[in-house]
Amino acid sequence: MSDIPTRLQPIFEQIDKNTEANIAKLATAISFKAVSGDESLRPELFKKADYIQSLLEKLNCTDIQQFDLGEEKPGLSLPPVILARLGTSPTKKTVVVYAHMDVQPASKEDGWDTEPFELFHDKENGLLIGRGSTDDTGPLLAWLNMLEAHQQLGLELPVNLIFCFESMEESGSIGLDKFIEDEAKTSGYFFKYASKIDSVAISDNYWLGTTTPALTYGLRGCNYYQIKVDGPKADLHSGVFGGCIAEPMIDLVQLLSTLVNSKGEILIPGVNEMVAPVTDAEREIYKSITYSVEEFNESSNSNTCLFDNKEDILMHRWRMPSLSVHGIENAFSGQGAKTVIPATCSGKFSIRTVPHIDSDKLDALVIDHVNKQFAKLNSPNKMVCELVHNGAYWYSDPHNSSFTAASKATELVWGQKPDLTREGGSIPITLTFEQQLKSSVVLIPCGKGNDGAHSINEKIDLENYVKGAKLLGSFLYYFSETD
Repeated sequence: MSDIPTRLQPIFEQIDKNTEANIAKLATAISFKAVSGDESLRPELFKKADYIQSLLEKLNCTDIQQFDLGEEKPGLSLPPVILARLGTSPTKKTVVVYAHMDVQPASKEDGWDTEPFELFHDKENGLLIGRGSTDDTGPLLAWLNMLEAHQQLGLELPVNLIFCFESMEESGSIGLDKFIEDEAKTSGYFFKYASKIDSVAISDNYWLGTTTPALTYGLRGCNYYQIKVDGPKADLHSGVFGGCIAEPMIDLVQLLSTLVNSKGEILIPGVNEMVAPVTDAEREIYKSITYSVEEFNESSNSNTCLFDNKEDILMHRWRMPSLSVHGIENAFSGQGAKTVIPATCSGKFSIRTVPHIDSDKLDALVIDHVNKQFAKLNSPNKMVCELVHNGAYWYSDPHNSSFTAASKATELVWGQKPDLTREGGSIPITLTFEQQLKSSVVLIPCGKGNDGAHSINEKIDLENYVKGAKLLGSFLYYFSETD
């Protein structure tokens, strides 16, 4: 770590002293099965929100509120978004801190070595393993761990903070876009004590690799679709009806096969034609970034990469669209042999979008393509292809005041300058914050590229968890000094 400024030295030392207590907080937060995509677990999202609110209360935050976002569908309430403040000084800059409390599904049967909702501290390798450890519960707590160190030392923050913690990010941030838009239109909570928001800070992403820290200035968007094929009124015996009936699953598999090939090439006409061309200047950026095919293989735990050089990998991870098939509902997936013909089935897939893909045009191209392919099957079954949810891509200036401050903080804490990267994942709310709050957004990752977010054995290195709190605190100090 570089020479630590005198004002930050005691904060860093206090964060170190709190390590065991901060691990315990992560263990509690991870214990909630806050899976937003599973309706049966919806109560867990409310319980986790209450726990996070209790932590904010202990930090002496003010105006803490859980806002009701309405219903996802009749009888199913959306979990709340938590807003809270720390400081209302008119002479200080105001920073919005965004994070999400929900997580992806996980079970031991998926291949986890440990129980996913029980934090496992691998002391030998310095790892904290559990669902949400890096996406996004660990980074959320890193912000609060930094604040606790200030509180214990009786130190005042150099900026005003507004916390915005949601519970539906993994399911498309349902309800949050409209909430923020309404707040901006009415000069509500976000602008109650400040005429403007100076920056929005998000730590919901990761380093590109495992050795060099990064700052992220671009994200792909995500349009998520469903193809549903309906056939007979009930599941049927394949020995009685096989070969005599049009099977929905067979129709669905054929339709999915027309979307993308095994080389990752999107087969839907018109999609690739919308992508912004790569410039020579942009190509040069990729050459300077620290990354390798070996690091990519490590992060995927395989040797199945489609490319043999880092430039092509990064291009297709960051600035090229991709289409992924995610699963099939109503397909038999249990152990053993079940000779059933499903009466109905749904295939789910998504397209990661990039500049300059128009979301509405993309939807039209996808649905038209699937409809035409289904017509070719001459099937008596019924089919519908529809958009489930979408989120726009985001692209920012990596040299503005927010990124400059974050770069200084990264160099201080990690002893090296960060790579300036884009990312293949999506954080739909990023663009909403930027447009509605008329503020710059900076993405400051805490975790590493091999953390396994959305995968089995998700982890965050203990070092990253601890230094993450130091990094985020340093960012606030450096940002407070910018023009």
